[in-house]
Amino acid sequence: MSEPIRVLLADDQDLLRGSLRLLVDNTPGMAAIGEAGTGTEAVRLVRDLRPDVVLMDVRMPEMDGIEATRRICAAPGNSGVRVLILTTFDLDEYVFAALKAGASGFMLKNTPPADLLGAITVIAAGEGLLSPTVTRRLIAEFAALPRPSRTVAKSLDGVTAREREVLTLIARGLSNGEIAAHLHLSDATVKTHVGHLLAKLGARDRAQLVIVAYETGLVTVSR
Repeated sequence: MSEPIRVLLADDQDLLRGSLRLLVDNTPGMAAIGEAGTGTEAVRLVRDLRPDVVLMDVRMPEMDGIEATRRICAAPGNSGVRVLILTTFDLDEYVFAALKAGASGFMLKNTPPADLLGAITVIAAGEGLLSPTVTRRLIAEFAALPRPSRTVAKSLDGVTAREREVLTLIARGLSNGEIAAHLHLSDATVKTHVGHLLAKLGARDRAQLVIVAYETGLVTVSR
């Protein structure tokens, strides 16, 4: 039997944390291993407990969820920890800031329980969770920024032509299966290319690959 997905709950509302704990603990293959009421506590508990997934609120005392996410994802020992931002605030600035900080996904607190559990499973497997709505928002955010000063050749040094094709399609929101069909490749080959991209670009998951694609200018958006 495989080990359960170990989940840390970070939210300043006791009632919500309790509800999330019940949801997670009553789901086969998952276990809530700790609760944090502040961003500072979340950072400490991640260091002590090494969860697989952190459900992270945005607005918390002492340190907000975005800064806590940044610190968690930047710590060398936390490479296997994934953060799922869970908030009531469906605002562009939070989506963009959370993903820039290293979060693997972003969901609203009114998300149906089954969808939230599915998101935890996806993120624990190392996949980024970007809904089409979030992807469109992220693209729009990058379109409003000045053009990056870095060149594609320098930023994507070592990335093959085929890997650039795959990265471009990831940034457009395509799944592995859709990329395989588009490029006439097998699913296994696409998965291998994605793995190489993650390693070469130092990205945690697909969400971070989308960030890289836009930051380097590989993918651009018409204003």
